[in-house]
Amino acid sequence: MPKPTHLDLDAYRAKRSAGGTPEPFGKLRTDADDASERLVYVMQKHNATRLHYDLRLEVDGVLKSWAVPKGPSYDQSVKALAMQTEDHPLEYAQFEGVIPKGNYGAGEMIVWDRGHVVWLEEPHAGFAKGKLLFELYGHKLRGRWTLVKIKKAETEWLLIKERDSLEGKGLAPLPEESVLSGLTIEDLHEGRDVSAPIIAELEGLGAPEQELRGPDVTLMLASSAAKPFSRAGWLYELKYDGYRMLIERDGESVRLLSRNGNDLTSSFPDIVAAVAALPHRRFIMDGEVVVQDAGGLPRFQLLQKRARVSNPGEVAHYSRALPATMYAFDMLSYAGHDMRSLALRDRKRLLAMVLPSVGTLRYSEHVEERGVDFFAAAEAMGLEGMVAKKADSPYRGGRATEWVKVRASRSGDFVIAGFKKSARARGFGSFHVAAYRGGVLRYAGSVGTGVTPAMIEAAWARVKDTALDAPACEGAPKTKDDVWVAPILVCEVRFLEWTEAGNLRHPVFLRMRDDKAPAECEYQPSDAINLPEPAESAAAPEVKLTNTDKIFWPEDGYTKGDLIEYYRSVSPWLLPFLRDRLVVLTRFPDGIHGKSFFQKDAPGYAPSWLRTETVYSEGSERDLDYFIAEDERSLIFLANSGSIPLHIWASRVATLERPDWCVLDLDPKGAPFTNVVTVALAVRALCEDIRLPCSIKTSGSSGLHVLIPLGRQCTHDQSKVIGELLARAVVHEVPDIATITRVISKREGKVYIDYLQNGHGKLLVAPYSVRPLPGAPVSTPLAWHEVDHALDIRTFTIRNVPERLARQKTDTFASVIEEVPDLVTALAALQQRVRS
Repeated sequence: MPKPTHLDLDAYRAKRSAGGTPEPFGKLRTDADDASERLVYVMQKHNATRLHYDLRLEVDGVLKSWAVPKGPSYDQSVKALAMQTEDHPLEYAQFEGVIPKGNYGAGEMIVWDRGHVVWLEEPHAGFAKGKLLFELYGHKLRGRWTLVKIKKAETEWLLIKERDSLEGKGLAPLPEESVLSGLTIEDLHEGRDVSAPIIAELEGLGAPEQELRGPDVTLMLASSAAKPFSRAGWLYELKYDGYRMLIERDGESVRLLSRNGNDLTSSFPDIVAAVAALPHRRFIMDGEVVVQDAGGLPRFQLLQKRARVSNPGEVAHYSRALPATMYAFDMLSYAGHDMRSLALRDRKRLLAMVLPSVGTLRYSEHVEERGVDFFAAAEAMGLEGMVAKKADSPYRGGRATEWVKVRASRSGDFVIAGFKKSARARGFGSFHVAAYRGGVLRYAGSVGTGVTPAMIEAAWARVKDTALDAPACEGAPKTKDDVWVAPILVCEVRFLEWTEAGNLRHPVFLRMRDDKAPAECEYQPSDAINLPEPAESAAAPEVKLTNTDKIFWPEDGYTKGDLIEYYRSVSPWLLPFLRDRLVVLTRFPDGIHGKSFFQKDAPGYAPSWLRTETVYSEGSERDLDYFIAEDERSLIFLANSGSIPLHIWASRVATLERPDWCVLDLDPKGAPFTNVVTVALAVRALCEDIRLPCSIKTSGSSGLHVLIPLGRQCTHDQSKVIGELLARAVVHEVPDIATITRVISKREGKVYIDYLQNGHGKLLVAPYSVRPLPGAPVSTPLAWHEVDHALDIRTFTIRNVPERLARQKTDTFASVIEEVPDLVTALAALQQRVRS
């Protein structure tokens, strides 16, 4: 374990006193994305006279400090006592170790959390009035917080979580270990040797004692696959949008090596400091360095800003402005043991023992076997895709079939071989690109979409001295005006497919790739790898149907078997709305006139192949195992259980707080249906006016549902606000026939526009779902030209909807879960209309 250091606070006090009056606060720093405005925040866990937490926030170049005996809480009802203590120097934010006896604050201390603070109100004024409002951007604590001074007390304050959608009761406890070292207070107190159990495991696994150096390592690279797959014995990790990096530590020396072997140690001092803080002295890790945006997602463009600066001052500046995170997914060496021959699952297990659970260095989590689900979740979050790895594979240099990458969109890396003439910058409008096939550089087409004049200028400046008389790639077009250059620049291009001629179809420029070498730009068609077939197993059991002759609709003679057959026939249209979405059942075991019951929680006798997801239910106040119908078999099981309508959440499991749509439920309740149609058309006219897409379906009962796609860009609460704004604007347009009054007796015979069906856990009857009413009506998506005063929603039933769908080539209603509208522009126009 590294020997801890200690700052002399007595010397600091004397120096501070000699300096006189503190310098003025200056500009109020509120922009968390501005490098120069980032102020230090740290929460240290401190085992002094009593165990407590020390909250420290930067003001005027010092750390204002409070001792919080019981620690922070995300529960708003908790008002944590915070005793203000003396100021500390900024350097103290880095301190972790044991303060020797006889010194101020003697005892063990870890950096429990660290990040930056944004003052939402001027802190000097806040100290004067006894209330400080600020926002934390830490690894453990985030969001808005308040410190409120207790009246008539000089040093006593209360630390309280502000309402900002991050607060909540019963949240999982925050990790207790340091975000720097991964050590706990107990580790320091007992002087534990954290490397001993790892070395013992390595010896037990037979890892050879052999020194390994970073420059001698050839990285293991993944082959490509066209689509995700699920396999037993495979692990699935995220594909990060960053720089592949080897981290080598040898005692006090830390080195960062790029995939090309370039030394990037000086470019990422924040990563180096995090590695140096670990209580492990010798190791080599493999991973990806990323820079995350405000939403926590990796952004390559932000990473490039950091990687391209070399001046020490600029590097230090960007280390605060754009802090990097290292996601480690493999460990190749530890304490003189070469781990490359071990199985991946063992290497990752030992890697997790080295890394803190949160912080600058992160363990790359994985799931087992469920690759298709994992890929869908990554895609929904806007991430690059996934990497599938055989759990028992050793680490072998070069491209391997035991590692397989699947991109969320088809893209690849290409060499820039030339510039194509146009009227744009330098007379160039696009790049000629090429890729290696069998060691030969071959032309792959030109890409202009996504290329700006500034990109052309920057690329040309780097290669203008390498102009060639003829293209360096085979198969390039013979043109007079185009310029060909040495193949030294690499870019990433998204495309639809490879043509038979070997060119890219519909290419779109994504970015330059300074971290890739031209030799790595290899032609990889979608079938570049033959995926291993799963081991043969018994065929999946069919659902055993029961009581199919039981009459469910007595007036019409429809049976339970008719219900099952209907859901089977519409499954290709219905399942896209059910996949990765929580389903709630209403079961009618004796038909529509018998007793019914609501069912959220999957019963214990549900088959093991039926997917369920455990989610906390606020109504039930406990975790429930919700159904998810991913395939026809699952859908048939639900129908066979006597469930007639299927109600679904607006959000997917992977993005539970981000709905796919906002719904306006147009409920007549005594109003003529022609007025429902008029209101629906008014909603559409409004949406068209503000350029917001919308689709419509029958409720299957008495009204219509207008759905506005959101593309998972906002929260449930924000969706409700959008619904309310739309509803109010429509009521303003047709006040004589529309209302948002919830009380039926006060609606005056008007159509009720219900926007309150938007919210966490709110349900909507699924498109193509059957309703438990005479006639067996179906909640049916409509084309807008069908919405007129002759519309009769009772005509859509389990008898004719399958025939209707058979005549359709595509489902235009699918745009509700696929489209990502420009909400910013649309809502600005909507707000303007509401105000006026």
